[in-house]
Amino acid sequence: PSHSMCGQCQTFKPPMSHHCRICNRCVSRMDHHCPWMNNCVGAANLKHFILFLIYTWTCAAYSLVLFGWNYFFCADEDCTFHVVVIHLVRAMTFLCIGAFLFTSSMLMNVTYGLMTGIGTIDRLKKKATNTMSQSDEEPIALKDVFGIAGFHTWPFPIDPVFDDFDRVMGYSTPQRLVREQQFMDQAAANGQQGVRGMPSSKWNESHPV
Repeated sequence: PSHSMCGQCQTFKPPMSHHCRICNRCVSRMDHHCPWMNNCVGAANLKHFILFLIYTWTCAAYSLVLFGWNYFFCADEDCTFHVVVIHLVRAMTFLCIGAFLFTSSMLMNVTYGLMTGIGTIDRLKKKATNTMSQSDEEPIALKDVFGIAGFHTWPFPIDPVFDDFDRVMGYSTPQRLVREQQFMDQAAANGQQGVRGMPSSKWNESHPV
């Protein structure tokens, strides 16, 4: 199959990747450039972006519950506050509502991208050309986002461990290929040593004619 090349980087462009003008590089499975993270959201850090949204959403929701319980819906006679506290609570409520709504919309956007396998940039391009109905992308598996290290690692900002790094990223570096070749050569050498040390009777049993 033919491989696309990036006109800016002048190098191989993995599938579903895009060149970011801000980061000045191609990003594998790029979704969008996030100014809040000051980085692009792609295959390598999608987990961290999702956790960032979940953390912010949880903090905003928890703050709104605290403000409502201790301030807005406080019916006791002792619920008198200093004027500075009143202004701070109102300002924080405004910020929390904005953060809650924004992260809610972004979480829905990310969920839609995982279910359809189409990133934000690709989705906007398809809508502009009216080709959404022709999409044949597969949903993104959760193991390609959160890794295979175990469910206990999902809620924490730990780099995911993928079962097939090259498949998830869409490319392989020369250094990685060299390491894999060395590993294969070492495994083959160990296998040959095991065959040499095996008695003839055992060899005949494992390799019948």
